[in-house]
Amino acid sequence: MSLSLLVLVHEFGHFIFARAFKVRVEKFYLFFNPWFSLFKFKPKNSETEYGVGWLPLGGYCKISGMIDESMDKEQMAQPPQPYEFRSKPVGPRLLIMTGGVLFNFLLALFIYSMILFAWGDTYLPLKNMKMGMDYSDTFKEIGFRDGDILLDADGTELERLNSATLRAVMNARTVTVLRDGRPATVSIPEDMAQRVMRDGQGFAAPRVPMAVSRLAGDNTPAARAGLQSGDRIVAVDGNPTPTFYDVVLELRRFKAQEVTLSYTRNGHEQSIRLTPDSLGVIGIYSMKPDELYETVTLTYGFFTSFPAGIRLGVNTLKGYVSDMKHVFSKEGARQIGGFGAIGNLFPDVWNGRAFWMMTAFLSIILAFMNILPIPALDGGHVLFLLYEVITRRKPSDKFLEYAQIAGMILLFTLLIYANGNDFFRWFRGN
Repeated sequence: MSLSLLVLVHEFGHFIFARAFKVRVEKFYLFFNPWFSLFKFKPKNSETEYGVGWLPLGGYCKISGMIDESMDKEQMAQPPQPYEFRSKPVGPRLLIMTGGVLFNFLLALFIYSMILFAWGDTYLPLKNMKMGMDYSDTFKEIGFRDGDILLDADGTELERLNSATLRAVMNARTVTVLRDGRPATVSIPEDMAQRVMRDGQGFAAPRVPMAVSRLAGDNTPAARAGLQSGDRIVAVDGNPTPTFYDVVLELRRFKAQEVTLSYTRNGHEQSIRLTPDSLGVIGIYSMKPDELYETVTLTYGFFTSFPAGIRLGVNTLKGYVSDMKHVFSKEGARQIGGFGAIGNLFPDVWNGRAFWMMTAFLSIILAFMNILPIPALDGGHVLFLLYEVITRRKPSDKFLEYAQIAGMILLFTLLIYANGNDFFRWFRGN
């Protein structure tokens, strides 16, 4: 649904600029339709056929007098017509080709603005995570310790746990943390980003106690033993378990075995005996970090949401562009994903804010990827138009035809590679 919306908006950007400059649009399609269409119609007195194809690899807007994925050589062999793309000055042609990218970026800014207007911006400040964080082995190897509270990267304060913070840490020379109540410095190696991608262990997670949010059912080990919402598990078999992960690891040692569980309720410590199941699970849901620590919420009115949404969109684009340099490394190439990876970005259970945040992010990705100077993408067409502006002569139709074919081969190769990565990741995980 999200990608279909973004494809339609992208193609509509091309469509609206083409019609503004009186260029004929022959087809406007969601998905591709080699040989046949799932649905199509052509309004009376309209020059455009609208439809839905059967091959879900994007969509297209067939513009008269242009070498594109339709590879309509017969039309290009005819004399140019006033309503064709090739008959228009280079300025309108540039606007037509950048229309899709522009609409995707503007859509992302609008979505971000409406998210801030509807939901505001609620986050958990790093300084409020009183128990610090649990770090991956990759970050422990360079000096981080579980319980460290992030303070700053190269002197710039770190505010919240997100991709921008991870990027700031990986690109910093030194990171300052609060450790046992005192500042400590961790030196970051120059190849930190490559290490993170190589190991695939991530960065860190908030360090929290095992506080019961709710029980998984009435017939679980926890329910039968009498645990209640709000209880905090502090020891398993006499071994202190200050954090969520400590409890999980200890319970796994007692699969299907009776064990003593110590917990606090209303400030008083108590003990019970229970038997975890064969997986070491007792049937409780733990409180999330934002339920245990104080969060900050920024609210926005309708008009103030737009500048804030624009800042969020621009910063997201900057971050994504910055990360692109890692794609050309061996480790980065392994991280490329296809449709499966995109699907995994969305939560399993419907969450309106998460859905629209991811839709806005994908819209920015779609805009950026399409403007890359690769033949068959909008950026490839823009590149050839800029060549025309500089040299004052058009590339030949034969050259554009070969460039289009080469670009399509490259894109299909990348598509196969990306989805192949998804398959191998799935295969390794099963």
